Amino acid sequence: MTGKGWKSFKLVSMLLVITALICALCIAQFNEVRFWLMLGVVSVVSIVYLGLFLRFENNLHSFVSEMESQLNLTERDSLYKFPAPALIVDSEGIIIWFNKAFTEQIHSDDAYGVHLNSIIGIDLEQTFSQKETVIEYQAGHYRITAVTTEKCDENDAPVSELTLLCFEDISDYISAKTDYENSHVRVMIILVDSYDELFSNIKDSDKAHITIQIDKMMETFMEERHGILKKIASDRFFALISENELKSLEGEHFRSILEKAHTITTDGHTPITVSIGVGRGGDSLPESESMAKQALDMTQGRGGDQVAVKEDDKYTFYGGSSTGVEKSTKVKTRIFSSSLESIIAESDMVIIMGHSWGDLDAIGAAAGICGAARLMGANAYVYSNTEKTLAGQLIDRLRDNIDDEGDIFITEEEALAAMTDRTLVIITDTNNKDLLDSPRIYSAASKVVFIDHHIMVVNSIDNAILSLHEPYASSASEMVAEVIQYFSLDGKLSSYYADALLAGIMLDTKNFVTKTGVRTFEAAAYLKKLGADTIAVKLLSATSIDTGILRSKIIESAKIYKDCAIALCDEKQPNIRVAASQAADELLSISGVDASFVIFRIENGVNISGRSYGALNVQVILEKLGGGGHQTMAAAQLKDITCESARVVLTQAIDEHIRNIS
Repeated sequence: MTGKGWKSFKLVSMLLVITALICALCIAQFNEVRFWLMLGVVSVVSIVYLGLFLRFENNLHSFVSEMESQLNLTERDSLYKFPAPALIVDSEGIIIWFNKAFTEQIHSDDAYGVHLNSIIGIDLEQTFSQKETVIEYQAGHYRITAVTTEKCDENDAPVSELTLLCFEDISDYISAKTDYENSHVRVMIILVDSYDELFSNIKDSDKAHITIQIDKMMETFMEERHGILKKIASDRFFALISENELKSLEGEHFRSILEKAHTITTDGHTPITVSIGVGRGGDSLPESESMAKQALDMTQGRGGDQVAVKEDDKYTFYGGSSTGVEKSTKVKTRIFSSSLESIIAESDMVIIMGHSWGDLDAIGAAAGICGAARLMGANAYVYSNTEKTLAGQLIDRLRDNIDDEGDIFITEEEALAAMTDRTLVIITDTNNKDLLDSPRIYSAASKVVFIDHHIMVVNSIDNAILSLHEPYASSASEMVAEVIQYFSLDGKLSSYYADALLAGIMLDTKNFVTKTGVRTFEAAAYLKKLGADTIAVKLLSATSIDTGILRSKIIESAKIYKDCAIALCDEKQPNIRVAASQAADELLSISGVDASFVIFRIENGVNISGRSYGALNVQVILEKLGGGGHQTMAAAQLKDITCESARVVLTQAIDEHIRNIS
């Protein structure tokens, strides 16, 4: 009988006794003898019933107590013998109980009083709050379910919390899920870099022989990876590969294909390089193909000879060790020049700017475009933050000698006040939105064009109506010098603008030593025809005696680490950027140094300048620290860190890069 039924039974019994008493009272009105007789009978029955009632209730309580004890014993025994591992921990994570399955499947030793993290490394706070979490332990995977209860004292006041953790073995599920994910098909687009340039000056018979080698290399590569390959153009392949094989390629950094391509040469010494774009995680094959195309475009913007894997909005890069092949054709430049000239003619104002802390290349390229635009009759100006610039002498020289045109430099406030929907903003020497000299001018612009030679970054300018991006070019100034040759100018460009462009070229090539190709000298020759003065240009990079002393101190602090010279300057100096850049260049002249790095303090952290002659890719190294640049010239900025700590993370990045290329 349930507790509710037992209460009902007692209530009915009481009502019957009361009814009998009432009946006896009614009989007493007619016959007193019968009343007493009736009262005696009712009393006897009531006494007997009361005795039986009390006896039954005692037996019932004994039965319930016995059943409750038996159930508690059954619960404890069942939990101890439960086939899934389980344990109880206190609020600190100390194990106070565990069942038999836990000792058989998880931990065979005595675990009483042991902290759970000493056996299984899990986040207890997260496990307690989420009530369910998945861990990997030894060779299996477990889903842990947490049930927390409060332990109270005799006054029902909580004194501690106990948590029951149940382990569910989901290894088979995880294995099936992994197999399913590894079987997903990924799209790869493979491109032979600079195909037209490589085969422009060789015989058709040699071209056919090299093409066969490339095709055979691709077919062998995909056969080994159990993929599907289709040649869709003379320089392009389309491939499908499983996720499992893609992970294997990522584990070896795609060396099996990138390095194999280098063994094929076109003229005995120029190696073939390939770029690969991979689309991962698309909801369909067409979406994955689109992601692969975007990834391939990113590899081309970064110089080629590498792999880009695109997953959602994230890119992962592999390779990128070669310097690439300089493009001899200027068709792209001519088309860009014609389009830019039309856009300038349609604009009511042109504002040109470079990157923050503008150097001779950024300001020189901007000045060259500004001078050409003014010759076309445009209302053109250059913006530069003159308080934070590395080209102060160039800015002063242009202001002092371009008097007939008026000041070509404009302040940020003046530019923002004058901008309209027809204003054109041209950005030089950067494609990174985070490095612009004036983010406010960029944000206010409705028409944006950029000219840059740096590798394409993930957070690149994505709203440009026109762009000229050549990672093979030596400098932005070289690119501008080529562009303005195709402009229809009403007169000859001033020699002061030519000096500015030549200064930019000489800075980024280290006086025509690094990243210098045929087109670099052609651009320099054109500027020389315009009247560029090499002596005046050289003086633009002259420094003060204080900067020279600081440069010497930085060089003196350098130490060699795995063929890299690393120097530190932990003191804030007003001319530290110039001195650090020059010190990094000079450190390369030390015998046995493949790359140089100068770490110096800035306002809210440190800056790292990296240089090399190509033996070590400083761009890849500093990209690991959030920076970028070129194979031979790069930089990174680290916030809220000391110079010594920056040196540690730099050496770790160097170690990782050496491991990847070895």
